[in-house]
Parts: sequence; structure tokens; C-alpha cells
Amino acid sequence: MSTITIDIILIIVCIGGLWLGGNLVVDSATRIARKIGMSDLIIGLTVVAIGTSAPEFAVTIGAALQGSSDISVGNVVGSNIFNLGFILGGLALIRGVATSRVLVFRDGSVLIGSTILLTIFLWDLTLTRTAGIILIVLLVSYVSYLIFQRSESEEELTEGEFRWFDSLIFLGGVAIVVGSGHFFVEAASSLARIVGISEWVIGVTIVAVGTSAPEIATSAIALIRGQHGMSAGNLIGSDLFNLLGVLGLAAILQPLAVDPAAQTSVFVLVAGVTLVVIMMRTGWKLSRWEGGLLVAITLVRWIFDFMR
Repeated sequence: MSTITIDIILIIVCIGGLWLGGNLVVDSATRIARKIGMSDLIIGLTVVAIGTSAPEFAVTIGAALQGSSDISVGNVVGSNIFNLGFILGGLALIRGVATSRVLVFRDGSVLIGSTILLTIFLWDLTLTRTAGIILIVLLVSYVSYLIFQRSESEEELTEGEFRWFDSLIFLGGVAIVVGSGHFFVEAASSLARIVGISEWVIGVTIVAVGTSAPEIATSAIALIRGQHGMSAGNLIGSDLFNLLGVLGLAAILQPLAVDPAAQTSVFVLVAGVTLVVIMMRTGWKLSRWEGGLLVAITLVRWIFDFMR
């Protein structure tokens, strides 16, 4: 069996592991959060967002420590583009997604500001420890504000059936995600070298899609259940945790230097985030045609990346 075949098989297996582990984390963490009376929107923006960001965390940190900065940063940038463009856009295309004033003005504004800040930090193609510390401080401040406010949800509070072993499930899910993330980075890096594709392109496309598997499952299930706040909030929150938490910690552990292509991708991310927030404001809903537009933009962006 060739090395390429082994790498592809390993990537597929790791995607399955990331999806399984991420869902275990999300399900158990959601039950724990609901036990203490957190709303769907806050759960989506915090607990579920952290859980679905676990694959990005595992892959990004692992890649940073292994010296694969392009996969590290590319994974986060690509995942954020994919989350808002393909997942949120795809869900809206199938079934319009309702939004809210709080989600748009508070959380949307924070996401736009965080993305612009990342663009500034990556202007010289490096992400320093100082930048990482600033990102982490912003994340802690944002989450603290959400937890202590706890009055902004426009959805009904729901109770989950907390089980004593949910904490064990949570830890098990994290272990699966971390292990799958490690081997994912190894296989993706090897594949990139063999086929001559840059690690940045691999990170911003293939790895990004793989680590976004939990977001796809979680947001789709939430939307089907009519939990629009959790569905959209999960994606907005996940993008924020990716930008502030995942990249912040990665930069603290290992300062990152990236490919010049990163600047273009980050500019695309800023434009994409701004467009999504504007669309969420129009009629307080993402319509089907708006979702179709977001999906089309994401596909064009992928084609552009692979043609480099």
C-alpha cells in the first residue's frame, strides 16, 4: 500500500474520530450546562462552541508544536470561512436560519473585530506570543461577560437530563479529539509534501473541513430541532474560540510564521464575516438565497486556493 493511500485512509479515520469525539464533548457539555440553567444561545456561544472547536484546538496546537505553522493558522482561517460560508450558508439554503438582535450586534460585532485584529497581527506574516496573550485575554473577557450576563437569550430555557457520568464522557471525547487531531496533522503534512501542495492550502481546505465536522452535525441537529439560537450561536461562537482561544494559545506555546497566502485568506475571512453579519441583520434571518450566495463564495474560494 502506497504512502499516499495510507495518508488518505488515516485522514478519513481521523475525521471520523474528530466527529465522534466532538459530538461526545458537545452532548455531555450541553447536559452539564443546561443543568445549571444556561440558555440555548449562551450554550451555543460558549459550551457547544468550545466543544465543537476541540478538533481545531487539537489540530492547531499539534501543528504549531510540530513546526507546521501554515497548517496551524490555515486550519483556523479555513475552518472559520467554512463554518460561516458553507455550514451556515448551507443550512440557510436548505432552511432559513432565524437570528436575533443580540446575536447580530453583540456577538457579530465581536467576531468582526476579532477577525480584523487577527489581520493586523498577521500583517508581517507572524503571530507572536504577545499577540497570543492579547487574544486569550479578549476571549476570557468575552466569555466572562456572557456567563455573568445570562439575560440575552430570546429562546426558552430548557433543562437537560444530567447524568453522573457526563463528566467522564466529556473527558473521553476530549481524548479522542486530541488523538485524532495529532494523527490528522501527521497525515495531512505528509500528503502535502508528497503531492506538492503547500501546507497552507492543505490547512485552509482539507484540514479545515475535517475539523469542522462537529460544527456541521451540531448546527444541523439544532436547526432541525428549531433551536436557531444554538445553531447560529454555535458557529459564531466556534469562530470566536478559534480566533481568540485556539490561535491565541498556539502563538503563546510557539510563535507562528505563515505563508504570504495567509494575508489573502484572512482578508477573505474579514469580508466573509462582515457579509454574514449584514445578512443576519436583514430581516433578522438568513434567507435561502443568502445561504446560496455564501456557499457559492466558499466554493469559488476553494477553487482559487487549489489552483495556486
